[in-house]
Amino acid sequence: MRGCPFYPQSPENSIVKRQNTLLLLLSCTLVWSVSGGPAAAQIYSFGVLSQRSAVLTAQYWNPILDYVKGKTGVELSLKIARTAPESNDATERGEYDFVYSNTIFLPKMGQANYQVILRPRGEAITGQIVALADSPIQNLKDLAGKEVGFPSLAAFVGYAVPMDQLLRQGIHVTPVFGGNQEGIMGQLKTGRVVAAGVNSQVMKAFSNREDLPYRVLWESVAYNNLPVAVHPRVPMAVANAVKMAIDGMDDDATGAQVLESTAQVIGQKAPYGFQASGPEDYSNYTEFYRNTLVTDIK
Repeated sequence: MRGCPFYPQSPENSIVKRQNTLLLLLSCTLVWSVSGGPAAAQIYSFGVLSQRSAVLTAQYWNPILDYVKGKTGVELSLKIARTAPESNDATERGEYDFVYSNTIFLPKMGQANYQVILRPRGEAITGQIVALADSPIQNLKDLAGKEVGFPSLAAFVGYAVPMDQLLRQGIHVTPVFGGNQEGIMGQLKTGRVVAAGVNSQVMKAFSNREDLPYRVLWESVAYNNLPVAVHPRVPMAVANAVKMAIDGMDDDATGAQVLESTAQVIGQKAPYGFQASGPEDYSNYTEFYRNTLVTDIK
């Protein structure tokens, strides 16, 4: 391995020298494994919270994960659950090595102990309750007693945040679930529900793709968009390599091209990509869960 010399023992070698040699070899092993050598054969799972269809999710994430492998030698395998609750169950069990999800802040996720390493560069997200632009529904009070759509019981800004607001205003609705964000947006489009709780950014992108005008009846405070987090079992060298590779994509010509092309798949606007982050950037998530009136969050 270039840059990792081995010093043979000589009569004057001391115990300290032998210890230093062992430390040097250990250091070189870590570098070699992250840079694509034999030790990099392990494949790390990369779970993504179900918001869009599996096809769109794969079209967005696989080129990014391929870029990471090319830069670091770390192979990340995309894992997509059928629904957000199924994704949450896997996350709670700690099945993913890396995960892209904002449900890791649920109290029940504490044992998995995922640690935030990246957050999107784009604007923060909000929870919204929306209706079609030509709907007779004008405000939240008009929703009383009606069927309102939500992605799933596991959706933070799509269910927990808007439902909390409805409960605080004493507005009782009949929830209808669409499986994921775009699933319930499709039901809103066809008139199956008169309004829906949504992620503001996913709704905007869906509206642009589907040419679907809509009206925002209510909007929450801003929350940082879904982070990338890592499980404690992943070696620090691997986690740092993945973090630095994704964080630096916008400064690399190839990385920037990947980010722009994948963003077009989901209708995302600039700025693209992710930046280094930590749990302090998501403190209002834990604050929400501490005080919410919603009791059936999955």
